[in-house]
Amino acid sequence: MAVPLVAFLGFAGMAGWALLRDDPTALPTALAEREAPPVGATTLPGKTQLTDEMLREPGVKLVNFWASWCPPCRAEHPTIAELAERIPVYGVNLKDPESNALAFLRDEGDSYHAIATDPRGRIAIDWGVSAPPETFIIDGQGRILYRFAGPLIRDDYANRFLPELEKAIAAEN
Repeated sequence: MAVPLVAFLGFAGMAGWALLRDDPTALPTALAEREAPPVGATTLPGKTQLTDEMLREPGVKLVNFWASWCPPCRAEHPTIAELAERIPVYGVNLKDPESNALAFLRDEGDSYHAIATDPRGRIAIDWGVSAPPETFIIDGQGRILYRFAGPLIRDDYANRFLPELEKAIAAEN
């Protein structure tokens, strides 16, 4: 008789804790405050290669995992272009044939300061990416400050991502 009661109370306690967290919709990263993982050594033809050293340059920057086959990536692309006017935005193209990725950038515009490719998804695994798009805020020492899973659009962008970006930029100044 006590075992079901204890199991129920344990479940109820965990559910209550989950509901009372600061942001129950956030997907935290295990890499927060740690150095960004390597970004690989390949890029798309004619594009600037994203390097690990670029992530350690002074100033806040973004790393955006994207793919041409990803509808939410297309939806957020205008936001990426706007952000790239303010700070460096680096792209990691995920599991995409080169021709498709290049066509996407030709048609939608290429605002990325540099690009890495991840044809097998290994870099994404190292970064903890579950599915594109995902965007990381990186500080001037190359540490991950924040992970945003999903497209940078609408209320999520304005209410969750932008405050974290502004906080990171203020801390760098």
